[in-house]
Amino acid sequence: MRPAVPSRFAAVLNAAAPPSAVTAGLITVVIGVSSSAAVVLAAARAAGADRAELASWMLALGVGIGATCIGLSLRYRIPVLTAWSTPGAALLATSLHGVSMGEAVGAFLLSALLIVLSGVTGWFARAMASIPVALASALLAGVLLEFGTGLFRSMHGSFGTLFPMFAAYLAARRWLPRYAVPAGLLAGVLAVTAAGDWGPGHITLTPSAPVFTAPRFDWHVLVGVGVPLYVVTMASQNLPGVAVLRGAGYEVPVSALTGWTGAVNAVLAPFGAFGINLAAITAAICAGKDAHPDPARRFVAAVWAGAGYLLVGVFGGTVGALLTAMPPPLVAGAAGIGLLGTIGGALQTALAADATREAAVVTFLATASGVTLLGVGSAFWGLLAGVGTLLVTRAGRERKAPRVTAEAEGEAAGTAGAAGLG
Repeated sequence: MRPAVPSRFAAVLNAAAPPSAVTAGLITVVIGVSSSAAVVLAAARAAGADRAELASWMLALGVGIGATCIGLSLRYRIPVLTAWSTPGAALLATSLHGVSMGEAVGAFLLSALLIVLSGVTGWFARAMASIPVALASALLAGVLLEFGTGLFRSMHGSFGTLFPMFAAYLAARRWLPRYAVPAGLLAGVLAVTAAGDWGPGHITLTPSAPVFTAPRFDWHVLVGVGVPLYVVTMASQNLPGVAVLRGAGYEVPVSALTGWTGAVNAVLAPFGAFGINLAAITAAICAGKDAHPDPARRFVAAVWAGAGYLLVGVFGGTVGALLTAMPPPLVAGAAGIGLLGTIGGALQTALAADATREAAVVTFLATASGVTLLGVGSAFWGLLAGVGTLLVTRAGRERKAPRVTAEAEGEAAGTAGAAGLG
């Protein structure tokens, strides 16, 4: 009769921590952090963050993501995986130069509050419907273009670091696609370590400390950074995040999930949480059958992912120190290969439909140009240019269609009259 206790304990342990769910959750964290932490570093540097502020950013993001993963997954019993906004970080990296940390926090707060309003009021679907997916994808591709081209520009003078990264990424894409980005990053780390360009061994495991920054509200920054950050986060993160969960067969409480992620983001914004949202790509890992054969138990994988992100946040100082010590070519390579798939998907979506292709191209080019007008960055003007192009071209077609129809009817009436049929 004694084996009953170990058996019962094993059953409880397997229910709380099934190996497949734990593995899926931790893989999600590794992929999520390794594929885009370099972009977060670039955003923090653009805002002028020092090492303590960078650690605070990682703490706020890790705690926010961990809390929402665990809380929302347990509440709704579905694998709700959240993440920081990688496209949002890329936007910030190209838009925050010359912006003070307080003004950047003001933009973070505005974006978070807009997300809360979108969830609480049910504006999410209506707001996204007003911006064609093609234009939102073109905006995203334009924002990320610099990181994609940076991968290859940096090969000049750093070929020994970046070529092994790219080669390892391609090889993993062929045989182990889930691990392509971590494989590329590992190859880069080995290359710079072997060359003696990076020696992170002296970095110790140190807990993070929060650094509070009071928000400052400058309308140039709010319009040029805050609003595009909101649009990019909603269109390129929350929208596909919902689609992934629905595609896996889950009923998704869209407004609740959006509202809660925005609220947590708003609370943590003064500490560096620039964007907390639903995950899209990594969410598929926790929502897939490899996480657990029973769809009703896959939420456990997201809970373990949340635990992993909490750990990343608590030791954000160490993570931040590792990132700060990374040589610039390694950062450029990690960001570039981490965003290749996102850039490709965004361009495919942007150019797929004939009706919106020209407007999407205008959005993409204007955004990628980096133009700044009235102190407002190119992301806002790119979206505005694309919407304007779409309105003009559609209006022209709408005016033309009735005129052609009227002419055709007149010709038909004339022909009928001449034939004695009128």
